[in-house]
Amino acid sequence: MTRNLLTLASALALLATPAAADTLKIGMITTLSGPGAGLGIDIRDGFALAVEHAGGKLGGQDTQVIEADDQQKPDVAVGLANRMVERDRVQMVTGVVWSNLALAMLPTLAGGQTFFISPNAGPSQLAGAQCNPYFFNAAYQNDQIHEAVGKHVQDEGFKKVYLMAPNYPAGKDGLAGFKRYYKGEVAGEVYTQVGQLDYAAELAQLKAAAPDAVYVFYPGGMGINFIKQYEQAGLKGAVPLFGPGFSFDQDILAAVGESALGVKNSAQWSPDLDNAANKKFVADFKAKYGRIPSMYAAQGYDTALLIDTAVKAVGGNLKDKDTLRAALASAKLQSLRGEVAFNTNHYPIHNIYLREVVKGADGAVTNKTVATVFTNHADAYVKDCPMK
Repeated sequence: MTRNLLTLASALALLATPAAADTLKIGMITTLSGPGAGLGIDIRDGFALAVEHAGGKLGGQDTQVIEADDQQKPDVAVGLANRMVERDRVQMVTGVVWSNLALAMLPTLAGGQTFFISPNAGPSQLAGAQCNPYFFNAAYQNDQIHEAVGKHVQDEGFKKVYLMAPNYPAGKDGLAGFKRYYKGEVAGEVYTQVGQLDYAAELAQLKAAAPDAVYVFYPGGMGINFIKQYEQAGLKGAVPLFGPGFSFDQDILAAVGESALGVKNSAQWSPDLDNAANKKFVADFKAKYGRIPSMYAAQGYDTALLIDTAVKAVGGNLKDKDTLRAALASAKLQSLRGEVAFNTNHYPIHNIYLREVVKGADGAVTNKTVATVFTNHADAYVKDCPMK
């Protein structure tokens, strides 16, 4: 019997077995070790804070979160997804940081009719032709964040920009998003290995190309090393550096400090967004964990809010998957970034902001919002999604 048939048989067996209780069981599969661990830890901690704020009951249901470390490895993530579906019998899985892991896991989760609520990974494939009734993204489609900086750099009149990103689905999405709005010359477009930490050779090539600006997408440990080496190479201040929020967020700023001051970046959220829910989240997160929350932490929190909203809407009935899916799709999420609606491909329609890395009143390096680049912004792939 093939792996797919085994998965289908397991899913049918699950459907034939009544749910043991009304407890909402959620699988938290995320990256908790290695250079990308900071991202997964922030998602996990933000999600946990939302569950705590809900008194341990998302949607009014007793909530059990089962954590697992995917080690940033697709084969490990798929194994954990199988375990969550077949042994742990979770109703939903979340936590995934990386787009290549999300693409690898989806067949297992969708085959088991388990909702996959992404708090970060938003690959173009799952927004377009490969969209899926069981996949939702509570954060963004990968391109959206990059599109905002592409528009800003275009509007600022830069004529020759050098582009760099890791060679995986989100890296390709990122630079495609930037180029959708930037219409000037691309001085170079370089894809480096995922997890690469030494950029000496690439920075030498960048210098030789003599661009008037640089745009990079490097999350986690990759971003920390790139920013430090960009300054060491004498490029800071000489060639303006831009990036998405992923590359200049709190998980990275805590390590690079003033090396990133002044860099403009983009995100759908910022710690200074002026609404009551966000102020409470930032204050409580700092009090509980002793650090400023990153956008990943906010996304983890918003993911829990989406689940809370949908489960409430169905009165805690987790067995009727069609009704629960409709509740997720029609949710008007009162998120930390304001109200968010979901498009027919299950991706958000929301604002995208331009931020600047600054030193706060307490001396900590953080981001402040300087402009709204897009209002109620939809992704570019929804037209290719067969779900209408």
